[in-house]
Amino acid sequence: MYVAVKGGERAIEASWRLLDKARRGDTQFAELSVAQIRTQLRLAVARVMTEGSVYDEELAALAIKQAAGDLVEAIFLLRAYRTTLPRFGYTQPVDTEDMRIERRISATFKDVPGGQMLGATYDYTQRLLDFTLLAQGDGESALNVKRTEPAAQDAMPRVVSLLDKEGLIEQERVSEDAPEPGDLSREPLSFPASRATRLQNLARGDEGFLLAMGYATQRGYAHSHPFAGEIRFGTVAVEMELDELGVAVEIGEIDVTECQMINQFAGSSEVPPTFTQGYGLAFGHSERKAMAMALVDRALRAEELGETIGSPTQDVEFMLSHSDNVEASGFVQHLKLPHYVDFQSELELVRRLRAKHAARDDDNDQQEQAA
Repeated sequence: MYVAVKGGERAIEASWRLLDKARRGDTQFAELSVAQIRTQLRLAVARVMTEGSVYDEELAALAIKQAAGDLVEAIFLLRAYRTTLPRFGYTQPVDTEDMRIERRISATFKDVPGGQMLGATYDYTQRLLDFTLLAQGDGESALNVKRTEPAAQDAMPRVVSLLDKEGLIEQERVSEDAPEPGDLSREPLSFPASRATRLQNLARGDEGFLLAMGYATQRGYAHSHPFAGEIRFGTVAVEMELDELGVAVEIGEIDVTECQMINQFAGSSEVPPTFTQGYGLAFGHSERKAMAMALVDRALRAEELGETIGSPTQDVEFMLSHSDNVEASGFVQHLKLPHYVDFQSELELVRRLRAKHAARDDDNDQQEQAA
């Protein structure tokens, strides 16, 4: 990651003061608090937590405030802070089937066990500005829905289990001798990358990049005909095994969004025609990110499924190497830093080349005149 270099000390300190002033904005208005960002900009907080690899709503909200709303900068701040934290161990795999669900939809079956729950979503709203939000005070918009404590709910098994009963969809089951997945927050990305590593990378990847690539897979840049098998958002328990006790204990709860995309697969000489999956999981309420992640995950499985690789969306190295917004932002923004020596050397080279070109033209003119 490229970071700022040292320069004129007084100029840099003055820049910091200007930045603080610009961040605060007009002082006649009340300062935006971290608590307000956390509770009212929850979708932005969810993105920063997911791509920053830290589940902490308060820290994500603080990063958003410090970055003046620049989410990529906020993600960078959160990742940088993450490197200072001690690691106590790894939690157990989260069981999303036992999720306390707030929203759950399927585009493949109308009637699913446990029913569909629309929850709080913009999907069914008209994209019209709500000018009541301009009103001063604590007045509530007619579109706002108060979040209440969830009531007891029926069991909601995954939708893909309906297909699995008929053997119509692949199910990835971890074998006992499977290696432990790597940790991209502590180890650099390397190739070839396992699916577990790819999913980690996509979870940390830029939402805009994944959205564009997921869109591309639907426009013919991959062998993809997706159906949203299930999208669910809710709360799951996090458990950790403590050496002192020898058992896993619940240490807290987190909100997550999970997406399982269902795709066609023609089969092969060994495998009959069946459905395959793309998978996405993100912190907080992050449906667009989880869906895009699932679309790209399925496209990246082309080699594994014996499909022809014919587009960048199926190229593992291209996708994983360019999806990280912190790396991308740093590499692009480092161009703002001084490159005086490099440019002067290229400037001198171009001048010499132009002089040679002009001399060659003069020689040609003289030869033509002599002829």
